[in-house]
Amino acid sequence: MYGIDTRRQALALVAQGRSLNSVSKETGVSRASIRSWQGRLEPRTRAFAPCVRCHSLPGPPDAADAYAYLLALYLGDGYISQPRQHRTASLRITLDDAWPGVQQEAQASLRAVFPDNSVCWVQKVGCHDLKVYSKHLGCLFPQHGPGKKHERHIFLEPWQQEIVDSHPWDFIRGLIHSDGCRITNWTEKVIGGHRKRYEYPRYFFSNTSVDIARLFTDTLDRVGVEWKAAKRKGTAQNISIARKASVALMDLHVGPKH
Repeated sequence: MYGIDTRRQALALVAQGRSLNSVSKETGVSRASIRSWQGRLEPRTRAFAPCVRCHSLPGPPDAADAYAYLLALYLGDGYISQPRQHRTASLRITLDDAWPGVQQEAQASLRAVFPDNSVCWVQKVGCHDLKVYSKHLGCLFPQHGPGKKHERHIFLEPWQQEIVDSHPWDFIRGLIHSDGCRITNWTEKVIGGHRKRYEYPRYFFSNTSVDIARLFTDTLDRVGVEWKAAKRKGTAQNISIARKASVALMDLHVGPKH
């Protein structure tokens, strides 16, 4: 797709210390292509790019927007494990087959965050596990720990919070795609002696972790979405978004699952 002059120009800009995002915007070349050219035209000192916490001065992942979305999926439907037959930890995100669009977005985000790692699907009944192996999983997802997520304290590291603050809608969309939904509610009113049915959309989010629910509502507050705690069912924390203006904002940036 691109000539050798374009490749050399992009690599020269990267060599000047420019980020892949800025080089991509200036040259019109995708970040994935630039990464692949680095591997072909320039010697690499490491087999894998260092993660955000392997430096003495941590920095954000290159694909920060994709990471915000992936972090939300991990908090909702992901887990990290290290089977005995493998030396490297694996991240699995379980995604319902009813939403192929969500599966595609999740795969694209995972590839963006782990451009040097193989991504695969594991088929299960009614769903697929999206899977990747990486030695940096514990660094990229420091929320990992023994036991279930809702049974331990979940909080974001400062560098993670900076990413979520910069890409709040990606984070919100990931949480809705994992543990939320957009539904149509209805009610009936008697007007002029006639009973009329009214329908209106709303968003719901449900998670058994108080901390994850708080991360969701804190991010909603930052983008101006009004919410309220809905009636609890068992141990689940339920969040409702029903105000017309707030639903419109959610529709603009999130939308129904697909």
